[in-house]
Amino acid sequence: MTASQQRPAPLFDWFIPIDGDGARAGTLRAQRPPAFPYLRQVAQTAEDCGFHSLLIPTRFANGLFAEDAPLAETWTTATALAAVTKRIRFLVAVRPGFVSLGLFAQMAAALDQISQGRLDLNVVPGGIQNDFERLGEVSDHATRYERAEEFMAACRKLWREPGPVEFHGQFYRLDGAYCVPAPQGESPRFYLGGVSDRAMGLSARQADVHLAWIEPLSDMARRLDSLRRQFQQTGRNPGLGLRTHLVVRDTEDAAWSAARELIDFADPAVRAQRQSAIVGTPMVGQQAQARQAVDHRLAPHLWNGLSEVRVNCGSAIVGAPEQVAEELLAYWRLGFDEFILSGFPHVEECRRVASQVVPLLRDRIRREVAGA
Repeated sequence: MTASQQRPAPLFDWFIPIDGDGARAGTLRAQRPPAFPYLRQVAQTAEDCGFHSLLIPTRFANGLFAEDAPLAETWTTATALAAVTKRIRFLVAVRPGFVSLGLFAQMAAALDQISQGRLDLNVVPGGIQNDFERLGEVSDHATRYERAEEFMAACRKLWREPGPVEFHGQFYRLDGAYCVPAPQGESPRFYLGGVSDRAMGLSARQADVHLAWIEPLSDMARRLDSLRRQFQQTGRNPGLGLRTHLVVRDTEDAAWSAARELIDFADPAVRAQRQSAIVGTPMVGQQAQARQAVDHRLAPHLWNGLSEVRVNCGSAIVGAPEQVAEELLAYWRLGFDEFILSGFPHVEECRRVASQVVPLLRDRIRREVAGA
């Protein structure tokens, strides 16, 4: 059996827009505020469309519209959505350092129980520049990654070992701690992102899945070469997940028109705020997302116009369904087996992607595996 045939079946995930949603990004307020009835609609649509999981990000201020625009809190939202869904998993972002470790481990175990084992965790050691500081957290880049490593190790110990649990680290200390009931099965998987050497090293040591924001294929291939060297040093082989937006329409011209319209109405104040969050940031991934390109076109079908108005992942694949599926196939060939997708507005685009893109991509992957 070849290496391609041994790969797992691809997974397709969707996204919960905790900042708000609509056909326009970067305005002062969202066309669709992130009220729970709407977020529930997004989640239930994704479940009905057959998506595997939902990424729920974490922020301390709105990252798509004005900073003071309404924002849904991550953990409360995830818990509520788990109660109104049955099958779809939840990939919940968490930033170590803002909740005591023992309490967080209990919270995660409780959510795992409520959802009947549908919880995974996206650990975010770094984050948006000045986002930590606005809530009184002042620590450097290295410290946040060192703390995150202890955070994951201590959580795993609490979840997998009978108490009382002892853990004595630089940042976390447990003396006779318990977490009962523990998560079901193997406990939540940890997803980690980042393209710095420190981030890749942490993934190699701790991640179950390394999560990457989309970049041009050649750049992504070089990143993965570096990442796999780190994997070889640890003897581990985490899965690979790709995070990207999609702008899909019946024709390529219509897709590019929709992409441009997405940011055409952005408010200057929002653009200025997003630019200030990037200038001088130590986060290598954020710098890569916001790189300069004519008309924001990084490649024939890769566009980073959203980086003008959105924190973190600001790139999208743009095109007709066949073109988008072919682009995603190229990333699958690099080794990505999980695709975390989104589009604006999230309800309509969830249905479009599920019906027009995912079946094409699954079919292309099946044919490639059969022909390997």
